Amino acid sequence: MTTITPRRDSLVVRRPGPRELHPVRAHRRRRALELSLAAAVPLLLVLLWQLAATQAWIDDRVYPAPSTILADGWDRAAAGDLWPDVWATLKRVLAGYAIGTTAGYALGLLMGSLPLVRAALEPLLDALYVVPKLALLPIFLNMFGLGEGPQVALVAATVFFFVWISTMSAVIAVPAGHRDAGRVFGASPWQMFRHVLLPASLPQVLVGARIAAGVAVLVIVASEQIAATNGLGHLIFDSRALFQNDVMFVGIVCVAALGVLFSELIRLVGRLLTPWAPRDRGRGQS
Repeated sequence: MTTITPRRDSLVVRRPGPRELHPVRAHRRRRALELSLAAAVPLLLVLLWQLAATQAWIDDRVYPAPSTILADGWDRAAAGDLWPDVWATLKRVLAGYAIGTTAGYALGLLMGSLPLVRAALEPLLDALYVVPKLALLPIFLNMFGLGEGPQVALVAATVFFFVWISTMSAVIAVPAGHRDAGRVFGASPWQMFRHVLLPASLPQVLVGARIAAGVAVLVIVASEQIAATNGLGHLIFDSRALFQNDVMFVGIVCVAALGVLFSELIRLVGRLLTPWAPRDRGRGQS
């Protein structure tokens, strides 16, 4: 910390603190503290859960100990019983996410760039946005029948709105001076997109895409509990109906891991695509 020492002659002397003298060391120390806290909090909760189940503070038939869940998950993975459900959920999420992201980005870019298109479509899309997406599942079942179609369509519809809103807002928020500079230099529509709109809006677009990644996992799990014969959502619902609570928690842990990995993958892609954007969570900042 920088210290400011008053002197008798009313001058102020500024002495550099450790952060200024050793910025790399200070950053590493701060990063180590952040990682320690990130690991310590969930670990503490898991240990508390294990202790509560071991000491019979909770009913381990309803809330199995983490060690039991881990052992059961390991056995199911080793036997090959877990991976078909994981793959079924993953391919639905990836397919729906790709479709929804592409459509949302294209329409968001169009509506953000053309005020008349925005005026024509925004009221309708706003009305559709507030409809719970699970309420659309019967419609998709009627359209696509049983199978992968309704699941993929539901994820795509959910992701579409998050990406559309973030893209349209990001394009609208591009400063007018940036656009004027492009016009002054005679930029074509493609050059305006490539050199002005894309760099200025992409960081916010990727934030919306990362939020959509987490929501996509939530929606597909809920959908699989209603209208699927496989997948992690079906595994969770089916095991609960059969009172196999350890298997149910294995499915929940897999869903959590899948959501975290997917979200972090989108974050990594965002860093590679937008190296000029400030990193979130204070990473890279001392």
